[in-house]
Amino acid sequence: MPTRTRSPLLLAVLVAALAVVGQALLVPLFAAPAVNLAPRDLPVAVAGPPPAAGELAGRLAAARPGAFAVTTLPDVAAADRALRDREVYGAFVLGPDGIALHTAPAASPTVAALLTEAAGQLSAGRSVTVVEVVPAPPDDPRGAGFAAGFLPLAMTSLLAGALLVLLVAGRVARLVGLVATGVLAGLVGVAVLHGWLGVVNGSWAAEAAAIGLFALAASATVTGLGALLGRPGIGLGALLVFLVGNPLSAVGAAPELLPQPWGALGQWLPVGAGGTLLRSVAFFDGAGAGRPLAVLAGYAVVGLALVLVGSRAQRADRPGATTTNRR
Repeated sequence: MPTRTRSPLLLAVLVAALAVVGQALLVPLFAAPAVNLAPRDLPVAVAGPPPAAGELAGRLAAARPGAFAVTTLPDVAAADRALRDREVYGAFVLGPDGIALHTAPAASPTVAALLTEAAGQLSAGRSVTVVEVVPAPPDDPRGAGFAAGFLPLAMTSLLAGALLVLLVAGRVARLVGLVATGVLAGLVGVAVLHGWLGVVNGSWAAEAAAIGLFALAASATVTGLGALLGRPGIGLGALLVFLVGNPLSAVGAAPELLPQPWGALGQWLPVGAGGTLLRSVAFFDGAGAGRPLAVLAGYAVVGLALVLVGSRAQRADRPGATTTNRR
């Protein structure tokens, strides 16, 4: 029976059309969050005597409806404690000289700048004292290095996961490769980000553990899906880890600045959870690390389990497969 061959010209046009469709989907996915940055239920505090604090909280809510989730606190000590515990991004403190703003630029320099502008508006043009309770590192005051430095961690973890599927056979070997990826990524990552660039300044061990867990979670997700589904699984893993996870991660801003529910969704994906975890251990002594730690551990465990199940399933589907040599 004669076989039908595809026209090279038709195939070329189809490839170009597929690339443009991908472009049409990816450009808004990456650009829209950046274009639409604005506070949405951003956690802030107002500290001071109850009547005055309540009045200022009302003014803040009325000035920008839906922008801030305001908590009233009794005094400046409670406000600073809430900042260090990552419960709020900033605190408007009422004093005899007017409003002072306490911020945590380490959580998000973008948010700190936004709150400084809002404080100026509330003070009716008078100067506002700004106190940085949790400052950004002196070598990275705008947080650009942190955001830019986290992107290669995601890319290399994705690459490691894909290569383990394409080049390495056997469950045990793949598991060893994933563990090695996590350990080495943590050690090298902290050496570069902390020791060389100075964009993080917390505990070396905690930062290495956070980077290593992120690398393990991201690479295990790609390898596990690839082991289960083959090459389409690698594509699905890349979609979760990078193509969707990166623009929704808010690593360079804050989840509350992204359109919802996308900002919240990004924190349930590896890159968003990894960025939040690293900020928590690098600048806040682990405060706020519970949820991102659980999210990354979940991806790592599920990914490793899929490596075991997927490798076994693929072996069983091969013609002439036997029950021997399962490693």
